[in-house]
Amino acid sequence: MARSNAPFFIVGNERSGTTLLMAILGHHSRLAVPEVAWYYPRFRPYLHTYGDLKQAESFRTLVSEMIFGLKTPFFGLDLNPSTIVQELIARTRRNTFGEAYRVILERYADAAQKPRWGEKTPHNLFYVREILEDFPEAKFLNLVRDGRDVAVEQLRSAFGPRNVYAAALIWRRSQAIAEHWARTLPKSQWLDVRYEELTREPERVLERVTEFLGEDHEPEVFEFHRGEIARRRAQTRDHRALGGPVSTQYVGIYRQYLSLEEQGVFAAVAGDALGRAGYEVGVSPRPVSDEEAALFLELDARIRAATLDAPEGHIVYESYNDWLADQREERRRRGLWTRDAAPRPFGAEEPIFDWDEEFVAGQRAPRKWKDYFAVKRRYNGTGIVL
Repeated sequence: MARSNAPFFIVGNERSGTTLLMAILGHHSRLAVPEVAWYYPRFRPYLHTYGDLKQAESFRTLVSEMIFGLKTPFFGLDLNPSTIVQELIARTRRNTFGEAYRVILERYADAAQKPRWGEKTPHNLFYVREILEDFPEAKFLNLVRDGRDVAVEQLRSAFGPRNVYAAALIWRRSQAIAEHWARTLPKSQWLDVRYEELTREPERVLERVTEFLGEDHEPEVFEFHRGEIARRRAQTRDHRALGGPVSTQYVGIYRQYLSLEEQGVFAAVAGDALGRAGYEVGVSPRPVSDEEAALFLELDARIRAATLDAPEGHIVYESYNDWLADQREERRRRGLWTRDAAPRPFGAEEPIFDWDEEFVAGQRAPRKWKDYFAVKRRYNGTGIVL
């Protein structure tokens, strides 16, 4: 088989199985897949805020914020904080975001002694166009999962939507974006991976995935749960399943955890998308009035903010996101950019939240409600930081 070192990106709805595939492929002898970076959502739409990246100081600021803003510092590598930025800059061919991204991921791959890297950030789904601009040969693995099971996982997790209406909106939009790229890109660059098939027939699905990537299939990848990332994540309630082999335990869980009314709400919002994805709706849609929809969305935003610092909450992750936003604002005050000249921060999709820019960038809650509840930032966690 002809080898390829083209980068690959694992995308899809959060809680759709992207972390499982990340852990599995990261156990391949040739593939280095680090923890989630969130680089495209957090940096790519805001490059204008750094000024002219051809200037050494501006580019250094970008690289520094990228490597120090990781939610898992330095991807867990033992690196020297005082020299790592200059080391990375020295490896770049030109002062661009794509080059900064490449050398950071290559540095991780070098440490893992593997020739090829991939990256999993679910919201990279919003930046497929930009990824292809930076890496024209990139391949995409898109996780497809029953949106109702995704909603259950999100509602039971320490992050994500806090009611089924918001969960259905998110899933529907992500599905629409994925459907667009599945139609647009050649089969050599886009592969849908169905979560239900991955858990029921992991060997067959992984053979198809590795063939798509141009890699040999290695049965050893199913020992992923013995790897560092899986063992670390399995210490948290949200990712406990990573502590064992692939399982069908979480297929169809919506039947147990969503009431018939909640299933009806999901059907009203995303029933057509469920059908297009091959899932049986099974219940009659339960219409949601405009007034009720507004209440669902406000409660979702309020609860997200109020629970950030709850046990296993994402307060450390969120604090770094807020810090990055503060740095952008500080550069604006210094005259490096103006709001009038700022491009739209992400593609042409219609917003679903009144804080949509923050949501796409990876924020777990809107600044408005974090300020309202006076949520205090925290940059060091006492447990596993996700």
